[in-house]
Amino acid sequence: MSRTTAPAPADRKDGATAPAEGLTHGLKQRHLSMIALGGVIGAGLFVGSGAGIAAAGPSIVIAYAISGILVMLVMRMLGEMSAANPASGSFSVHAERAFGSWAGFTSGWAFWFLLCVAVGLEGIGAAKIMTGWFPGSPEWAWVALFMVVFTVTNLAAVKNFGEFEFWFAALKVGAIVLFLCIGVLAITGLLPGTDAPGAANLTGDGGFFPHGSEGLIVGLLASVFAYGGLETVTIAAAESEHPVQGVAKAVRTAMWRIALFYIGSMAVIVTLVPWDDKAVVEKGPYVAALDHLGIPAAGQIMNVVVLVALLSAMNANIYGASRMAGSLVARGQGPKALGKLSGGVPRPAVLVSSVFGFGCVLLSYWRPDDIFIWLLNTIGAIILVVWFFIAASQLVLRRRTEREAPEKLVVRMWAFPVLTWVALAGMAAIFFLMAREEGTRVQLYWTGGLTLLLAAVGFVRQKSARTAAADHTA
Repeated sequence: MSRTTAPAPADRKDGATAPAEGLTHGLKQRHLSMIALGGVIGAGLFVGSGAGIAAAGPSIVIAYAISGILVMLVMRMLGEMSAANPASGSFSVHAERAFGSWAGFTSGWAFWFLLCVAVGLEGIGAAKIMTGWFPGSPEWAWVALFMVVFTVTNLAAVKNFGEFEFWFAALKVGAIVLFLCIGVLAITGLLPGTDAPGAANLTGDGGFFPHGSEGLIVGLLASVFAYGGLETVTIAAAESEHPVQGVAKAVRTAMWRIALFYIGSMAVIVTLVPWDDKAVVEKGPYVAALDHLGIPAAGQIMNVVVLVALLSAMNANIYGASRMAGSLVARGQGPKALGKLSGGVPRPAVLVSSVFGFGCVLLSYWRPDDIFIWLLNTIGAIILVVWFFIAASQLVLRRRTEREAPEKLVVRMWAFPVLTWVALAGMAAIFFLMAREEGTRVQLYWTGGLTLLLAAVGFVRQKSARTAAADHTA
């Protein structure tokens, strides 16, 4: 991979977009397209959606549709800002440009923390699958192996990350498309050996809303956090061949991807399988649906797919964490050593992010009842905090861009500013629902505490920087 003659956008201390110091344009359009496509297909969809179905019943389709609309609005706003100013720090850069360095510091480091902890969680999940195939092998050894593989992958040229994600995403997309095809054939009665279920599973056993509005709310909260991961494509866009065109294309196709993969698959599952079937939670909804249809070796097939989804997420999160850390350091918001580039890659940031992730895995063994639970609760609502910064930043930057450089608005938020305010109201409603639900209240409080702590540190740093600048000028 050769360096580009026109440097990639990077981030300056004032939050503006500036030439990158060494970052390369190593991601091709096919990489970026597949990262965007695979970013919406994670282990949360394949496994975690089972708990949502058990809580909401068939109305989980509505829950995913509501949260999907919110995610589409957020991605449109992020796409507008990222196409106008591509940067490896993505929303952190936009928040800094809109509100000052404290906002970039808060959203950036909160997201870095989320990704690092998520790397550990995904490693644990992948290791559990491997120990099922290889009984007696230690989980920590599998986690260590995966961490080494993806750390080495991310220490090398960015195109290696792109190739891994391309093939991982291709496998995930192929699996879910095949599942949808089989499901539709079964629903229509065209699958050999099966009878069309009709609407029996949708209207029977408690009806479409078996647990009423409370069940729908629990399903809604579960569905919101299954959408995390879409933001990575705007981070990766800064290292693609054509950053503006790439992020614009990815955002414009977000709507049909969300509708097809999430809402479509939920509709297929609850139509085929009774929502209160214990297998939906115990085996996962996709395995339960395939078992219900008598598909041979369905469990092992889906285990392979879930393993791929987990490994893909590990790879993408190490990448995203390292680039976010590198961007923050480049803007003077972290240890300088962390942002050092070698071969176009922020290798110290990759190593620190990986070590932090592996440290979370060790805590899951050493302190599972206190520190590890604290980590899980702390990251519970960070993605909502990030989305809030995205929407608030877009309100400010859209008007500024219209005044100063309207030609940069190659992607525009729909019905601005009405839908931006609708999205903010939706996030406020979700925060409220989390506060009233016992299962999510603790997560909201811990995430709020972390956010306030980071904001306080960010404000102090911002004030100190301004005082130092004023003294230097004087």
